[in-house]
Amino acid sequence: MYGVCEKGAVWFAIGAAGMGDVIVDESVALPQAVVQELRHLVNNDFSDTMFFDETKQAMVSVEQRTDVTGAEYKRRQPAFNDAAYAVLDRHGLGVRFEDRVSPNSEGTVPFRLDSTIISTDIESVSLDKNHAAERALAFFADGGALPRLWRSVGDSRSDYRMADYLHEAGFDVSHVDVRPLDGILDSPYPVIVMGEQIHDEAGASFLAYWVEKLGLR
Repeated sequence: MYGVCEKGAVWFAIGAAGMGDVIVDESVALPQAVVQELRHLVNNDFSDTMFFDETKQAMVSVEQRTDVTGAEYKRRQPAFNDAAYAVLDRHGLGVRFEDRVSPNSEGTVPFRLDSTIISTDIESVSLDKNHAAERALAFFADGGALPRLWRSVGDSRSDYRMADYLHEAGFDVSHVDVRPLDGILDSPYPVIVMGEQIHDEAGASFLAYWVEKLGLR
């Protein structure tokens, strides 16, 4: 197995002894001073509805607390987004959020705020799910010929980019959308939904299907 996290910024091999060394692409990582200021912002001003994800190593992810409703989180999220944008702007990093753009001193915009229904991610603009898929395939290619049949699974529109990369690379791919109510994208490859199931239940059913199909049970 091979783990690629944070849209391609962090990766590690997983073998019989467990998880191997974690590698972080420091070229796309947020400066630690900014990370610390964002952590302080969340813990002091927004901890009533959200928390700072301490597992992230290159990006920042601020997520909805599980003990608050989606409506409560949505009410507070715009204020956090504005405050986080101001932090990056003040540090002169160059940041984009929706229709707002604040270039750095070189006139470039290396970072973005990506607001979802359960989180706000602050990350390099060079990161995306297609880059993560590319990195994973490069790892498996070192072990021999790659399989031609692939399936990607995701709960957001950006997850389709994994399948986009595989399709463009000539592989037989389908994407499993476990949150189709957000809208199934028009794609040149098949999109699979698991009946009325969503989220973890849909993912579990999909994996159970392949366990049976491959005779692993």
